[in-house]
Amino acid sequence: MHVTPIRRVAGAACAALLTAGLAGCSSLGRTAVGPVDHTTSKGRVVQVSSPAVTGCHRFGPTGARAVHNGSLVDLVAYPSPDCAGAHPVYIATTLTNTISPHNPPWRSYRFVH
Repeated sequence: MHVTPIRRVAGAACAALLTAGLAGCSSLGRTAVGPVDHTTSKGRVVQVSSPAVTGCHRFGPTGARAVHNGSLVDLVAYPSPDCAGAHPVYIATTLTNTISPHNPPWRSYRFVH
């Protein structure tokens, strides 16, 4: 079967336009698709399903001793409640990170996008 050059060009143009359109709308209401689980200082597991990709998210009043990123987007956890400050930790998608016993808990996180 022979494919004409016009079909190839048209197919490539459609793919490029679709990609550009999706990229332009990607941040509108976008979620991390999947759960972010954290374990509190008291050993309770809390799960947040598909949080928004934008903004700073808090772990709660006691913070997080362990975080499992089950979402499709990497995240950064911070020891401060405002996603700022020194010693953040990068937690890639599907990975878990646990704080050493003598370190303070993480208080907030944001997604890398």
